[in-house]
Amino acid sequence: MSDKICGFSPIYDENSRVLVLGSFPSVKSRKINFYYGNRQNRFWKMLFSYFGEEMKESNAEKTEFLLRRNVALWDVVAECTIRGSSDATIRASRVADIPRLLAFAPIERILLNGRAAYEIFVDAFGDIGVPFFRMPSTSPANPRYQERIWHAALDEVFAGSGRSKNKEER
Repeated sequence: MSDKICGFSPIYDENSRVLVLGSFPSVKSRKINFYYGNRQNRFWKMLFSYFGEEMKESNAEKTEFLLRRNVALWDVVAECTIRGSSDATIRASRVADIPRLLAFAPIERILLNGRAAYEIFVDAFGDIGVPFFRMPSTSPANPRYQERIWHAALDEVFAGSGRSKNKEER
């Protein structure tokens, strides 16, 4: 394995209500220096769809979207050694300072993107005091992904609070 690699800084502000946590950035994400950089990953499509918005491509537009929609984004692992993009090869990891983020932002629930993010989170923060949920991984490698599960979890916080008319009327 190679030297330790650092993940990305969190995206959040004083209005963030939901925190989405992945495990650690993939090779493609690290290449573009932004979350969910693999174009086959379903994360951005799912989130823009939930809010009834047209998908944006630039990192700046995605950041603006997250903050405007009160969604915080980070990874559970802040630094580690990893082989490729495989969560199973994460070693010598340091977890993110999630309590620091929670002390600043009024997070109502934490959504963990996939099994690895969930397991690492539970080991480090199982008694954190904010409801947290394992979500189906948005990775293209997950054949059991179901967007409706993500939408239902987001509804627990956002239903009726600024989603597009199309979504509220369905």
